[in-house]
Amino acid sequence: MQTLDKITARIATVPVTLNQPFQFGTLEIELKHCAFTPPEVPPEAAAFLEIRDVGFADNEEADKITVFSGWMFASSPAVSSLEHPVYDVTLLACAK
Repeated sequence: MQTLDKITARIATVPVTLNQPFQFGTLEIELKHCAFTPPEVPPEAAAFLEIRDVGFADNEEADKITVFSGWMFASSPAVSSLEHPVYDVTLLACAK
């Protein structure tokens, strides 16, 4: 995945593990499923993500707001993307 902090303009490429939430700024990103096409067809990767904004709370479940839940596509990031005023998250590929 590629992450962008729009305030600082910092871009990072981060590996994400299935069902292991990781923190990016105030976002908690959890990869639920990742799928990719076989080599004989045009390349495509899709991931089902749950992204929650934990804000500056004490990480209590009640304080987490789901800002994105759905499929994200590597070849077409605009089809289904995170709409957040501070952060961008883009799928690059799925590991085999």
